[in-house]
Amino acid sequence: MTDARARLTSLKAVLFDLDGVLTPTADVHMSAWARLFSPYLASRGIDEPYTDADYFAYIDGKPRYDGVRSFLASRSITLPEGTPEDSPELETICGLGNRKNSAFTESLESDGVAPYPGSLRFLDAVTDEGILVAVVSSSRNAEPVLRAAGIRDRFDVVVDGLVAAREGLAGKPSPATYAYGAELLGLTPQQCVVVEDAHSGVQAGRDGKFGLVLGVNRGAGAPELLASGADIVVDDLDELLPLSPSSSSTSTPGQPS
Repeated sequence: MTDARARLTSLKAVLFDLDGVLTPTADVHMSAWARLFSPYLASRGIDEPYTDADYFAYIDGKPRYDGVRSFLASRSITLPEGTPEDSPELETICGLGNRKNSAFTESLESDGVAPYPGSLRFLDAVTDEGILVAVVSSSRNAEPVLRAAGIRDRFDVVVDGLVAAREGLAGKPSPATYAYGAELLGLTPQQCVVVEDAHSGVQAGRDGKFGLVLGVNRGAGAPELLASGADIVVDDLDELLPLSPSSSSTSTPGQPS
């Protein structure tokens, strides 16, 4: 851990994934995907059920429609692409993606979300060190999630699925969105840390040649994240605290400073 802390504090910025890294919304996403695909497979008479393993293998960290397409391919299902304006009732890639998003939005509005306390302590420590921070998420829901979690004001730069679409950036595992986040901070990838819990995001950090790729194991598996390109994997970001011998957090756990 000492070497990881030294490498981290030698860099200029930390680029955080959102779902599963800063907030436990990955659980909400997982539930929404299950609510989409379990009945959908049954309706097509497919015996192989949807499982959490499918989420980690085909969906986790990818833009929504890419996740739909990837999972359906695993069951040899091909659908028309459709358009992002498709109704959730339509049986297209975009229609199914929009159906999943409706389930996610309903859960977020009814249950809310709070940041992981360990991630919040890590965020406090990083900013106390003068390190820049940004969020780089495949989700088109990043802004409402950050607001619901009470941490939107902690980030001047947020690159999400809407920004990626607007700028024509390929989604993870392409490093394009992370590279764009670094660019908005005025930095090179080599000056930045990528923090990810998904294989696709870790691969993006590796392929983009970022200064450090930090994996957070929220279920994908530490060996698997290391194999995908993480330099180090932790179960919780506060395992890396204190960042330096002189570092001490004055923030109350669970509360933004």
